[in-house]
Amino acid sequence: MTTESTDRVEPDTRGRITDEAVARLRTRIGIPQPHPVPPQYLSPGTDTFRIVARSYGDDNPLWSDPDYARASVWGEPIAPPSLVGADSVIGEDVLTEGDLSRQHLLKGDPLRGVHSFYSATVREWWSPLRANRSIDRRNALVAVNEKPSDFGGRSVHEWIANVFADREGQLLSGQYRLMIRTERDKARKRGKNLGVQVQTWSEEEIADIDAKYLAEKARGAEPRWFEDVEVGDEITPMIKGPLTVTDMIVWHTGMGMGLYGVSALRLAAKNRQRMPRFFHRDENGVPDVMQRLHWDPAYAQKAGNPTVHDYGRMRETWVLHACTDWMGDDAWLWKLRVEFRKFNYVSDLQTITGTVSRKYLHEDEAGIHPAVDLDLVTTNQRGEVTAPGTASILLPSREHGRVVLPTPLGGARNLDQALTASIEHYSNL
Repeated sequence: MTTESTDRVEPDTRGRITDEAVARLRTRIGIPQPHPVPPQYLSPGTDTFRIVARSYGDDNPLWSDPDYARASVWGEPIAPPSLVGADSVIGEDVLTEGDLSRQHLLKGDPLRGVHSFYSATVREWWSPLRANRSIDRRNALVAVNEKPSDFGGRSVHEWIANVFADREGQLLSGQYRLMIRTERDKARKRGKNLGVQVQTWSEEEIADIDAKYLAEKARGAEPRWFEDVEVGDEITPMIKGPLTVTDMIVWHTGMGMGLYGVSALRLAAKNRQRMPRFFHRDENGVPDVMQRLHWDPAYAQKAGNPTVHDYGRMRETWVLHACTDWMGDDAWLWKLRVEFRKFNYVSDLQTITGTVSRKYLHEDEAGIHPAVDLDLVTTNQRGEVTAPGTASILLPSREHGRVVLPTPLGGARNLDQALTASIEHYSNL
């Protein structure tokens, strides 16, 4: 998320990436900061686990059926990975007096006017979230890397880390968001979405899609043994769509309203005071959020799109769902990276496929981890890749036994160490 600066910016540098602006941005690396909005869930239980999973079409009973989950290796329901560390879903800020005393250093945006793309998300999971736990979080900018730009000119990759632990101190996960900053005038020249045609489906085609949905199922309690998987194996394809506005509403019921804290009525009025530029008047003169381009076709068209579209994070939950359905309950989703390449418009159908690209034994201080890496692709009905990704999954092994949970990034044992490890890792990408 970027914010408007109150600092004076000379006209010839606004919207430009300069050495001075990049240097100023780098001074912020590692300074913990509050998350923009409070969490959707303070102490999520099995009802939360179920609602979150169902919001993206996942009916695996491991997340919310105590009788079923009791027979699993986890012994009780665990949260679906989508819940454990996603944007504004869980986690209360942990800020020290020292952190608070440095918040003035974060004022404004050194790259004011420079276009910002939410390009990719990387997730790591280190331990399961069990029911009725309170969760702490730390948030910070952890890397500012200059990269070649697709648009020409300069480009900056900002990595923002959110790390999570339960109130007992058990590290749970890390989320790393990649924001790509490019000069706005070059970004505006693309205009490549204006000619996209909204898909129309026949009755027969919908029947075929329904048949594919009904054939899908989670692997569930049947272990996917490490020894039985080979490089080149394909995961079971999963479909999502044709996308409807209803799908997005249901997704919001589980995953919340995101970084901007979109709210209703009195809370919306308070939100307008907090960030007035996020609100634009509709055709009736009523202030409404810019985020409505996800459900208001006319507003989406003003933004240069043929109709409304989903969130990249929505497709992330879909890719995650494909992984957990394929791997089975005894496995552990360790890492996931999803890139957001193209919009997914209402009426688009996405198909998630994947191939095992690597099979190996990973060893860390926690032990030996039989693991596989997947190359994942989300493709629409036009044959366009909208969200490529990769995943690393720990599998049970006949030789090595049940899954051993991985050591957190950099061997971290607490939230501060997790942020430090994030800086070391992402500054080298």
